[in-house]
Amino acid sequence: MKELSNYYQICVQGHLGQNWTDMFHAFQIQYKENGVTVLTGPIVDQAALRGLLDHLFDLGLSILSIRNLGLYPESKVTFPS
Repeated sequence: MKELSNYYQICVQGHLGQNWTDMFHAFQIQYKENGVTVLTGPIVDQAALRGLLDHLFDLGLSILSIRNLGLYPESKVTFPS
């Protein structure tokens, strides 16, 4: 049985370089004109979320927002302006 993941949208200050995007291969990455990077993708559980947030913090990125999109985000993914 396939384990379902919640999808999350995480906004960080700054644009990630190409060398960093390899780390987030499971995420859709969108760059906003205002200098914000939006990561959208599946996270299995709270421990994985904590690990990802710790990793972002260790990279020196400022986390602007975190949003849980639910199990099936395809119809409700919206990107901040």
